[in-house]
Amino acid sequence: MHGYVVRTSKHYTKRPFEIRYREVRERSDRQFINNYEPGQRPSIAKVATMKFFIDDLPVLFPYPSIYPEQYQYMCSLKKTLDAGGHCVLEMPSGTGKTISLLSLIVSYQQFYPEHRKLVYCSRTMTEIEKALAELRELMKFRSKELGKDEDFRALGLTSRKNLCLHPDVKKERRGNVVDARCRSLTAGFVKEKKERGEDVALCVYHENLDLLDPTSLIPNGVYTFDDLINYCESNKQCPYFTARRMMPFCNVIIYSYHYLLDPKIAERVSRELSKDCIVVFDEAHNIDNVCIESLSIDITEDSLRKATRGVDNLDRKILEMKQTDAKKLQDEYQRLVEGLREADEARVEDDFMSNPVLPDDLLSEAIPGNIRRAEHFVAFLKRFVEYLKTRMKVLHVIAETPPSFLAHLKDLTFIERKPLRFCAERLTSLVRTLELTQIEDYQALQEVATFATLVATYEKGFLLILEPFETETATVPNPVLHLTCQDASIAMKPVFERFSSVVITSGTISPLDMYPKMLQFETVVQESYTMTLARNCFLPMVVTRGSDQVAVSSKFEVRNDPSVVRNYGNVLIEYSKITPDGLVCFFPSYLYMESIISMWTTMGILDEVWKYKLILVETPDSQETSLALETYRTACANGRGAVLLSVARGKVSEGIDFDHHYGRAVIMFGIPYQYTESRILKARLEFLRDNYRIKEADFLTFDAMRHAAQCLGRVIRGKDDYGIMVLADKRFARADKRNKLPKWINAYLTDASANLSTDMSVVMAKKFLRNMAQPFLAKDQEGVSQWSLKDIEAFQKKQKMDAGAFAMPTGGGKEGYKDENTQMYDVDDDEEAEMMAFAGH
Repeated sequence: MHGYVVRTSKHYTKRPFEIRYREVRERSDRQFINNYEPGQRPSIAKVATMKFFIDDLPVLFPYPSIYPEQYQYMCSLKKTLDAGGHCVLEMPSGTGKTISLLSLIVSYQQFYPEHRKLVYCSRTMTEIEKALAELRELMKFRSKELGKDEDFRALGLTSRKNLCLHPDVKKERRGNVVDARCRSLTAGFVKEKKERGEDVALCVYHENLDLLDPTSLIPNGVYTFDDLINYCESNKQCPYFTARRMMPFCNVIIYSYHYLLDPKIAERVSRELSKDCIVVFDEAHNIDNVCIESLSIDITEDSLRKATRGVDNLDRKILEMKQTDAKKLQDEYQRLVEGLREADEARVEDDFMSNPVLPDDLLSEAIPGNIRRAEHFVAFLKRFVEYLKTRMKVLHVIAETPPSFLAHLKDLTFIERKPLRFCAERLTSLVRTLELTQIEDYQALQEVATFATLVATYEKGFLLILEPFETETATVPNPVLHLTCQDASIAMKPVFERFSSVVITSGTISPLDMYPKMLQFETVVQESYTMTLARNCFLPMVVTRGSDQVAVSSKFEVRNDPSVVRNYGNVLIEYSKITPDGLVCFFPSYLYMESIISMWTTMGILDEVWKYKLILVETPDSQETSLALETYRTACANGRGAVLLSVARGKVSEGIDFDHHYGRAVIMFGIPYQYTESRILKARLEFLRDNYRIKEADFLTFDAMRHAAQCLGRVIRGKDDYGIMVLADKRFARADKRNKLPKWINAYLTDASANLSTDMSVVMAKKFLRNMAQPFLAKDQEGVSQWSLKDIEAFQKKQKMDAGAFAMPTGGGKEGYKDENTQMYDVDDDEEAEMMAFAGH
């Protein structure tokens, strides 16, 4: 076959003609697509305003057309908000989940008199920024359509490290150091010292906040992090505390999960949120793990050594204060005797740490007598730290419940459970009284106090595991004491109890019923939507065997079998040949990926792949991975093409989108099961089985398949995009695995494509890519995968007629969505004429 030479900066390579044609076709497609912002769709014919009704609610949608699944999603959201309940919704990747959610909820806020606040939680800074940018565009659109600016304010919140303007503090790289230095410039006692004439530094940005109206530190509007920083920089005010103080006066707050789920942060940041807030957890497929991590803590020998230094420092500071200002210590003691903890409410700037337990679990009585005096409390901490050091000296694994640990502690040290519960709170009070500024020196002690409070508060749902060695084969002890939370519902419980509507949503959250089981809540709506397509723009396939008919699998028994490794290598070679631009591969673990890359190198497979594409590899080091991603994108953009070898559960699988030419195919080499020999995982599986009747195998499969689906979803970022999804493991063909894939992927995974050999899958992939290279006009999507205002009105009328015919209202889209309690807005002739005129028809 004739080829042509593509010249890149250093690489010359022969490219087959069929690939050349497809790439030229793609480039023209891409030029058409790239004229639009992410998530935006090209205008169909004349741009029309999307204003429609769901029941009595007028919804403004900022694009000229809407996907049927977006409309269905909004109907489910409204039903949830009306009922004042919770829901779990799965929306296909790239179908505008965020803008649908924001459009509906902002319309709901502005239309109904309650003006319920929206608290939108996402995982990463990138996702939070995206949501803020989408909201800003939505509000611009609403202002333009309504002819006025609404009384509306929205802010995002992130750490001091990302927002600080102070010229010295913002140079620091570590978040905890930034927090400590910020506190040393903003704490109340520092300000008091300045007023007494002492030579102390204050933060001018923070001081300027006190000169402004506390209810209007920033004008109305939607502020991305850049907007917030720019506004505050020009007005010489602190962005972090502006956002913190303005939260009660915002219509929408967007921040990370941890601000609601981690009690140590939630108590400080989110305690003033009202019960009628609408809480959304986006990209929530991992929410159970976030809950567990927020209430788990590890203690090492190194942290205990640092904690000892911290205790000694406290001792020294107490002696110094006794000599210089004993009255402060006496006043603190008096407050603790009287139980007036509320009287000593700290300003947010003074916070050292918050109580790690949930607000409902705090005791209302005063701090126990034996830790009220500062010197007694320090002696108490010393004893506890020394006890933990002795526990670390064992050479065998120990697993015990909190009551067992506390009983052993009491026998040896006479330390009671009750004072342990107040450790975190008492340490916070002492640090505030001693006016300590270098709080990073006390971080290890803070961890010990958190550990003490947690272990003394919760009897069930927690386990202590002491592992003396890092690995099974290690001979030098390096002990770690894990206090591991096994019950994700503990962290979620106050969120469900406190807020009337909680929305859990993601593109990969199947099977839906697993989340209410694990998190212990009732749902009003549980729905998974398929992707309505005018043409099948993605092709899922299961490759169960190589071209030589040898079964492929990442199962432990066969994963290093040369024939399996060679067949996996052949899959990579074949798809490198036929895939234009970017090809992303995922492995179950770093260990397996390193092993297979080593074997592929020996077999000469990577040399063969190199003829067609560059090869980049994700590593555990985030800087190396960022560099690999940048090189990968450059190679895809300049026509060289690239293969990215990465790991499920890694950075690439969770937060990076490979839209358009950056990801034309994704290959899953094996099923990404967790490491099942982990003692922490075994303990959690046992807990789920005993308490929630979730079988070990069911949970492990569910967990593996949600991560597999997350990897597959990376390559489809919209209906204008297209890509191939290859599941290379014979176990993917089994019903128990297929059923746990999201509905929108499963709908297009046919029996014919669920048990293929490598060569059969390549034939299907080639045919698919040829079809994708054919011209596809925007108008082909009209009425099928994109709805105009007319389509919505026609659907609503049909729905109403069906409801009348059967005396039973139904709702939803062309894919058979049913919503038994939704009555669509009745459009009479006058209103219809008015709406059509409004839409520009």
